[in-house]
Amino acid sequence: MLMTFDKASKQINDGKLLHIAGTGSLLEKLPKGNWIGGSTEYFMVKDGGKVTDSLLFVTEFPYERFSVKPYSADEIKNVAADACDNGFSIVIVPFDSTVHKTYAQNAAGFKDMFIKNITGWVSGFNLGVAGQAPVAINGMTGEAYTDKAVALHLEIPGDKVVSINIINIFKQDESSPVIEFTQEGFSAEKCLVDGKEVVFADYIKQNGIDTKLPLVGDYSGNGVNISFKSIENGIVSFYAPVFSGIQYRMAKSISDYAQEFNSRLAGHTGVEAAFSCNCILNFLYGELEGKSIDVFEGAITFGEIAYQLINQTLVYVTVE
Repeated sequence: MLMTFDKASKQINDGKLLHIAGTGSLLEKLPKGNWIGGSTEYFMVKDGGKVTDSLLFVTEFPYERFSVKPYSADEIKNVAADACDNGFSIVIVPFDSTVHKTYAQNAAGFKDMFIKNITGWVSGFNLGVAGQAPVAINGMTGEAYTDKAVALHLEIPGDKVVSINIINIFKQDESSPVIEFTQEGFSAEKCLVDGKEVVFADYIKQNGIDTKLPLVGDYSGNGVNISFKSIENGIVSFYAPVFSGIQYRMAKSISDYAQEFNSRLAGHTGVEAAFSCNCILNFLYGELEGKSIDVFEGAITFGEIAYQLINQTLVYVTVE
């Protein structure tokens, strides 16, 4: 829930095990304790989307066995191997850092990645305020990182089961041609459109493509979004990497973001999420500030983690 700095500090001083999201300047002033944190000023709460630099979103966990560990770009390959056999890990990765790019491009090949339960998010900043740097915080030591991820590894009771879930309101537009990439990464100059090589930026302009809609990749029947970041000097940049061997199509257009979200969430009424987060692009393009999303609360993020890095997706964890 959203709370004041003083209330969050009391939770920490009381020894609670916490995940905290808020502006970097507030996070860095919090007392040391059993918590990890990441920077954002965007939140989804019961009465609607909020932007605030004075409140913190705090999630409490009831578990006794846990560990907190930072990971550099060279170390992040161990994040799943370090996770508990019965539990889940929340990983916070600073936006546009080397560890962010390393995780995004290589997570699928990390040891135990799809055996352990790995979730989390990419920390960010207020888009309207200059000079901010995304951070991940190790609350145990008080260290704030712009170049390391921080993971909270949680062990749950043996009679409980974790499920990591996504809600993606987008699906492939079957009328869109198949788009493929021969080079992998966060940007592309050229691509194959139905097998023909084109300059991607030119193709987008010539076909009037709405880049508020993501590319949707077909990952063994599951749709995974790749969101557009910018188009500059003939280079198309993304918020997540594209991969060779994956068939992408443009997403099918959505007329009302908030209505579509609530429609998709209607079947989740009563779900008790241990953790959830939602994408900044959903917040902005769906104009969700002040609009209620009925079920889930949490940080609005610059990328979501459900094992791999994903975009324009709501991620939630249940423990049952």
